[in-house]
Amino acid sequence: MLLSSRPGAQVLELGPAIGSNITFLGERFGCKIHVKDLYADLDRYANEAALHRLPEFLDGRFAEFGESIDAVLCWDVFDYLVPAAANVLAAALIQTLRPGGALLAFFGAGKLGEARYTRYLIEHGTHLRFRFSPGACCRQRVLENRDILRLFADLDLVDSVLLRSGVREVVFRKPGAH
Repeated sequence: MLLSSRPGAQVLELGPAIGSNITFLGERFGCKIHVKDLYADLDRYANEAALHRLPEFLDGRFAEFGESIDAVLCWDVFDYLVPAAANVLAAALIQTLRPGGALLAFFGAGKLGEARYTRYLIEHGTHLRFRFSPGACCRQRVLENRDILRLFADLDLVDSVLLRSGVREVVFRKPGAH
């Protein structure tokens, strides 16, 4: 609903560019999609044994957007981040959102130590399908509800659903214009 109410909406996709997702969002909503594949960034830093430098990298990763983004698709990227990196990423994403913008994230989508990423595919606009692909970075932690709310304290919680799979799907909105 948010995307259809904003002509020329801009979406920030934090996963890999998946053709069907790009096609769906572009054709259905006519939005501009910015793909910033954080899983590729995680792999690069993990392969260089440099995950300790990830917070510094994330701090400037989205500066180009200012407050221009209408929606952010985080998927389950926070599951792979240590607390310092998660805090920096959350703050950066909040900064990118326009007032009234939304952020979708999944939490607890797999087992700790698991070295594979979940790729989410939008099907028919009403369902998500997923598949796994190998990753160099392991799942770091499962965030509790209070941790998720702390990360996004500057946003309003719109919806939170615990799926049968154990995945928590959360939607936040930045206060301001709707």
